[in-house]
Amino acid sequence: MQQPQHQPDLGFRLAVSPPVTQTRSFLTVALIELWERFGYYGMQALIVYFMVQRLGFDDTRATLVWGAAAALIYVAPAIGGWIGDKVLGTRRCMIIGAIILSLGYALMGIPVSGTWLTFVALGVIVVGNGLFKPNTANLVRKIYEGDDAKIDSAFTIYYMAVNVGSTVSMLATPAIKDHFNATSGGDLGWHMAFAFCSVGLWVGLLTVGVLRRTVNHIGSPPDELPLDWGKLALVLAGGVLTVIASTFILEYQWLARLFVYVAGLVVLGIFIHLIRTSQASERAGLVAALVLTLQTVFFFIFYQQMSTSLSLFALRNVNLDFSLFGNHLFTWSPAQFQALNAIWIMLLSPVLAWIYTRSSGSRLDLSIAAKFALGFAVVAAGFFTYGFAGAFAVNGLTSSWIMIAGYGLYSLGELLVSGLGLAMIARYVPARMGGFMMGAYFVAVGISQYLGGLVATMASVPEGMTDPLQTLPIYTSLFNKLGLAAIACTLIALAALPLMRRLTAAHHAHA
Repeated sequence: MQQPQHQPDLGFRLAVSPPVTQTRSFLTVALIELWERFGYYGMQALIVYFMVQRLGFDDTRATLVWGAAAALIYVAPAIGGWIGDKVLGTRRCMIIGAIILSLGYALMGIPVSGTWLTFVALGVIVVGNGLFKPNTANLVRKIYEGDDAKIDSAFTIYYMAVNVGSTVSMLATPAIKDHFNATSGGDLGWHMAFAFCSVGLWVGLLTVGVLRRTVNHIGSPPDELPLDWGKLALVLAGGVLTVIASTFILEYQWLARLFVYVAGLVVLGIFIHLIRTSQASERAGLVAALVLTLQTVFFFIFYQQMSTSLSLFALRNVNLDFSLFGNHLFTWSPAQFQALNAIWIMLLSPVLAWIYTRSSGSRLDLSIAAKFALGFAVVAAGFFTYGFAGAFAVNGLTSSWIMIAGYGLYSLGELLVSGLGLAMIARYVPARMGGFMMGAYFVAVGISQYLGGLVATMASVPEGMTDPLQTLPIYTSLFNKLGLAAIACTLIALAALPLMRRLTAAHHAHA
């Protein structure tokens, strides 16, 4: 439906939208996702350090607050996906969410050290991510709907785009922080780094503004109608209430636990209700999606260690110098080690996408369920690598190359599980439930992010302990336990393979 030129439209429609290829539409969506992740991961690289070093939190409070914030950030898309599908439009919500996210990072850029301001800013980020994340992923789903081979490859490349943005920001924000802290003689660097994240969002918005004609034909039914300002006002009012609620949840940990557990029960209940009331032709696909979503919950408990226990491990027990054959190459700050995850993702994503495309339809083509099982096995190897770090430590400091090896395995596992999580929803879930199920998937991720924060507290260093020889066994003990847990997850995923084969066959039979 052609948009009247006098009507306002936050989806950047043009009066005339010439036909464009799937690839160009996909690249436009991937570009704004790149810049959004630029902002998010630039903030994530510093947030736990900020709480410990700037706000004075102990390890346990910092990891639990960030775990609760990450949970809220990922739970919010459950509502945002529905708003995109039914209320404002998928494309519009992507744009509105990016604007709100830029405001959240800008608030963190205000050079005030108050705890409440930080929590309010995180609340604004929760709202922005809730609108942005599920609707951006759903646009990719709509572009390649019905083509399973292309969906797997597209979401893998999409995942790579995410990590292009995050690599740059996770290397840049710690350097910006260090530079301004050194030159200003204070703590201004923290806030300059967060403001830098906000600028990234505006670059992404301008990019989509220039390329808007490539996505004008992609969206949900509300995108085809003039913007309803009344509905927009209600959504924004709900956003304000969400910011207030998020602020209190972050301050009071008992409230955070209650929220996460209730959210988990509600989503599981809705999942079961949809399965029971769905058409026979849809049921097998929904059950398959539920099984894989539950496996994803376990994976993201491991994933959350990157910004919590692994982050603090790099601060206290990793030699920050990179040397090769006795020659010094360069030195990183502890926060920059998180960029290794994104760097490995970028290196491995094209290889996996090529393998998926070449093996499609052949005997070498692994099911998503089999890829999940393989992913857990690789994650186990990654955590055992960290667990063995003590064998390579000198005076309590392990080699920076251990971090590279561990992150390489960890990242391959992430691609096999998390990288295909969205593709799993796109493949098994009926189109009419797409937005909601994308949201439900992110709720599962959010729950596991909080549980991951709880797990990370097992490696909380007692206040006042600064000797690397004392802190090293605290971290390696946790990493070895996580390796064993990942092996258990591998065995569970393998045991579920026969069930997944039957569900997939039934789903394809009714497709």
